[in-house]
Amino acid sequence: MRVTGVRTFLVNARLRNWLFVRVDTDVPGLFGLGEATLEFQSAAVAACVEELAEIVIGSNPCHVSRAWEHLYRYPFFKGGTVTMSAISGIDQALHDIAAKSLGVPLWQYLGGLVRDRVRMYDHVGGGNSDAVYGGMEDGLAERIHESKQDGFNAIKILAIPRSRPIDGIAPLRAAERAMAVAREAAGPDMDIMVDFHGRTSPAMGLQFAKMLEQFSPLFIEEVVGPELPATEMARVTRGTTIPVAAGERLLHREQFLPLLNARAISVAQPDVCHAGGITETMRIGALCGTFGVVLAPHNPLGPIATMVNIHIGFALPNFLIQEVMRSDVPWREEVVSGVAPIVDGHVLPPTQPGIGVEIDESKAAKHPYVASMPVRWVHEDGGTAEW
Repeated sequence: MRVTGVRTFLVNARLRNWLFVRVDTDVPGLFGLGEATLEFQSAAVAACVEELAEIVIGSNPCHVSRAWEHLYRYPFFKGGTVTMSAISGIDQALHDIAAKSLGVPLWQYLGGLVRDRVRMYDHVGGGNSDAVYGGMEDGLAERIHESKQDGFNAIKILAIPRSRPIDGIAPLRAAERAMAVAREAAGPDMDIMVDFHGRTSPAMGLQFAKMLEQFSPLFIEEVVGPELPATEMARVTRGTTIPVAAGERLLHREQFLPLLNARAISVAQPDVCHAGGITETMRIGALCGTFGVVLAPHNPLGPIATMVNIHIGFALPNFLIQEVMRSDVPWREEVVSGVAPIVDGHVLPPTQPGIGVEIDESKAAKHPYVASMPVRWVHEDGGTAEW
């Protein structure tokens, strides 16, 4: 068996352009699918996939670990978000082929079940970008009630507003009001996670964390940005009783090690579309397990990434909960079929070979790539703010 070609599909999904990867083989009907979506840079990743494809064409697709080593090590300049996202998409597709060739679901190929169901968490509005990234007070209670009615017992909100490195009481009070609304709507039996989105400095992050403690979040996420030393995240962790999560913008297990050594996180959030695919995400999971850290993989992306993460959740012992954007676009399930249904906030083990999804290329073509600019925030004085 040999790889005969690698193709990409760019599909506009409003805020993001999904990037799907297909790896073909010389076995009739046997191909693999993956996802390499990178916010605001998917076209660059597609070009990188095209360049990296030459490394795997002609090779045995079932030698997944060898392919990963070649993709990562042969380019002289290693890493980088675009390159690692491209590797991630190809790696997922190779895993899909390997599992399909054996006639088993991906979770079986990864070692079998370690749990009977995977817990999922929702976003407000089901992941609609206007609801997720819009104001947190208008309609928040109603959206949380909708998630509860749809069976979820966990939800994430972006309750932290734009904040200066050292700010006054106004943003703290805004976050407190939003969280009070969320907790009242959720009740005591629904977990709430709060995404800081890297918007705060360590000093402000500490103040927000102390204020949020009264609402008992399941965890707070990316309190400070990944460009700061791990000691700054650890500073926040030591100052709060809330578990701290981070890792969505880290690309390799070596980048998680400083956070682990500093005891800076309780929850790791690798993104299977950026952190080297399934191969490296499983390695990150094993590394985190030695520190007693659980995984809640980052996944505001497309349906293939969601399914890949679900399979990882069934196979990884220290998995906690899985993020999903189920309503980012109304035609999500028309473009990609086979995504496991979420029932009572959980997913049961998929039974189809491989990842278990199919792309309807004709439906995907109805949503062509649309160039998009990153969200650009500024402070009142015109200085650049973190989004």
